[in-house]
Amino acid sequence: MSAVKGIYVLIIKIDTTKSLKIGALGEILFPAGTYAYVGSAQSSIEYRVKRHMRKEKRLFWHIDYLLVDTAVKIVQTYYLTGDKTCECQTAQFIAQHSESVPKFGCSDCHCKSHLFYSDNFAFLKKYSVRQLTLSSTW
Repeated sequence: MSAVKGIYVLIIKIDTTKSLKIGALGEILFPAGTYAYVGSAQSSIEYRVKRHMRKEKRLFWHIDYLLVDTAVKIVQTYYLTGDKTCECQTAQFIAQHSESVPKFGCSDCHCKSHLFYSDNFAFLKKYSVRQLTLSSTW
């Protein structure tokens, strides 16, 4: 399989309310619930998502600090082919339908956030995203 490049959206469940230190952002309170994180992988979405799914990794991006917690789990992944500009467009679309976690994941752009909280992210299917199924062939 050739490497898929583009934008991904991680649907994340947090089992219990957590206060976590997120790199330079400091302590952030995450209520239990469902979140969506928007990221870009211009080399390989498959590789990036596999990295995000590992609990043991070097903490580099804001999302790494969240995903290493045992109460946090990626439950679904969507992707959209496109260049890096699509990342912010996707984040802005999701922001219209959910609550933002201020400054999370957007230190390299002018977005308010790239992490969002909502009861339901079913609206993503209307945004031309496809579900990414993790397989052993990657």
